[in-house]
Amino acid sequence: MRRISKLTRVAVGVASIALAATACGGTSSDSGNDSDSSGDTKGLAIAYDIGGKGDQSFNDAAYAGLQKAQKEFGYKTADVEPTEGETDADKEQRLSSLAKQGYNPVIGVGFAYGPAMTAVAKKYPKTTFGIVDSVVEGENVASLVFAEQEASYLAGVAAAKATKSNIVGFVGGVDVPLIHKFEAGYKQGVQDTNPKVKVLSQYLTQTAEEGGFASPDKGKAAAEGQIEKGSDVEYAAAGLSGQGVIEAASKAKVWAIGVDSDQYKQAALAKYKNSILTSALKDVGGAVYTLAKSVEDDKPLTGTQTFDLKVNGVGLAESNPEFAKIAGLSAAVAKAKAGIIDGSIKVKTE
Repeated sequence: MRRISKLTRVAVGVASIALAATACGGTSSDSGNDSDSSGDTKGLAIAYDIGGKGDQSFNDAAYAGLQKAQKEFGYKTADVEPTEGETDADKEQRLSSLAKQGYNPVIGVGFAYGPAMTAVAKKYPKTTFGIVDSVVEGENVASLVFAEQEASYLAGVAAAKATKSNIVGFVGGVDVPLIHKFEAGYKQGVQDTNPKVKVLSQYLTQTAEEGGFASPDKGKAAAEGQIEKGSDVEYAAAGLSGQGVIEAASKAKVWAIGVDSDQYKQAALAKYKNSILTSALKDVGGAVYTLAKSVEDDKPLTGTQTFDLKVNGVGLAESNPEFAKIAGLSAAVAKAKAGIIDGSIKVKTE
C-alpha cells in the first residue's frame, strides 16, 4: 500500500458540510492481543475531544466529516465520546478498541490524543490513524494540523472594522500553544487594521481538565468582564465554552465572533445568531473526510498534513447579512486573505 507524505490539494470545502445532532457508535473492551483485527474492515471512526458532540464547533465539525464519508462510501462508521477525568490509558483503550474492531481510519479529535496515539499506532500497523491539532510520528499516522492563526487574523480584521469602542476581546479556552495561535493571529489582524484598537485577552483555565473547553458558564463570565471594560466585539477560541461568550455578547448587544464552524448557522445558537458577526473557520470536517477518502482510495495520507488558506482549510464566514453592511469590512478581509496567501502578510503564531 503506497503512502503519501504531502497533502493532496483538494478543496476541503469550508462551511459546506451540514452538521447534525444525532450520535452513533461506542466503545468495546480492549481485550485480546495487540495485532490488527482479522475481521472485515469497517470505515471511519472518530474519538471526540473534551466537550464531545454538541459543541457546535470543533467536535461537531469532525462529525460532519464523518457523515460525509459515511454517505459517500456507504460503510459503517463510529463516533465515541470522551469520559470525564479520563487518562491517557483510557484514550489508548478507546483507540485500540476501534482499531481492533476493524475501523480504518481511526481519528483522535484533539491534541490530547497525542500520547495515546503514539502508543496505539505501533500496535496496529495496518490501520491508518489520524490526529487533529497535533503532530505524532508514525508510518501509519496522519497529523491533521491547521493554520488557525490565518483564520484568526481575518477575524481580527473583522473585529477592528466592526468595533465602535476601539476595544475588542479574546477568550481562550485553555492556556496552551494551540490557542496561543488563535490569539496571536487575532491580535495581529486587529493591530494591522487599526493600531488604535485595544485587545483584551483572557484564558479560562490552565489545563483542559479544568473545563476550559467545556464550560459555557466560564466563557460567559469572562466575556461579561471584558464587555464591562468596553469591549464591543468578543472572539472565543474555547470549544463548548464559546457558547457562553456568544450568549454574553448577545445579551449585551455587542458582536460575537464564532470559531471552527460557521456558528451563525448552528441550530443550537439560533437565538443568538443576529449577534454572531462572523466565525473563524477551521475545516476539521474537511480534513477528516480527506483522510477517509485517501484510505478509501487505497492511498492513505501519512505525515503532517497542513490545512491553510491556500487549500481552503481555514477561512472566515460571511453568512450574516450584516457582515456586508459594515463599511470596508468585506474588502479589508479579501485584501488580507490575498496577502496571507501570496506571502506578503506573515501571520504570527505566538
